[in-house]
Amino acid sequence: MVVQDTDIRRSRMPKSFQWQAKVAENNNSSRQNTCRNSVQGKALIADERGYVCQRADVQQGGCCHVYSPTTKHYACDTCLLNGCCAIYEYCISCCLDPEKRPLLETVLGKAAVSFSLLYSSISDHFELCLAKCRTSSQSVHHENSYRDPKAKHCYSDILPDSRKL
Repeated sequence: MVVQDTDIRRSRMPKSFQWQAKVAENNNSSRQNTCRNSVQGKALIADERGYVCQRADVQQGGCCHVYSPTTKHYACDTCLLNGCCAIYEYCISCCLDPEKRPLLETVLGKAAVSFSLLYSSISDHFELCLAKCRTSSQSVHHENSYRDPKAKHCYSDILPDSRKL
């Protein structure tokens, strides 16, 4: 029996893992009352629906106000083609785009044994993007400098080129 790469990737994901569904921006579900969000940004917040907005545009339930002129959906504004971004909240928003699912399935499938505890505690697409976009030891060079100081938040395993330094 030949085991497919996709079978391996799926077997390493938590059984109850929930992927983000593509939602039309004029759909009523974009008016959700409560959202988890990235919390920590001084100026920007990313919510679990893939919106990124100014902190002032976060509604009482934690969701970005979708009709604010500065709110963006699945925004990759500061992200490079390798999946690394300058701003954490844009990394999360870009990562949440349902079109990134095949890439993220590969990331989960390649997760080293040392990271299996972290990934096993992640139950959905939003939690995966929060975890992947945080800086990690993979985004540093020689343990004390970023591989790319301008794009240190990565949702992909394609790391910035350390030869740029």
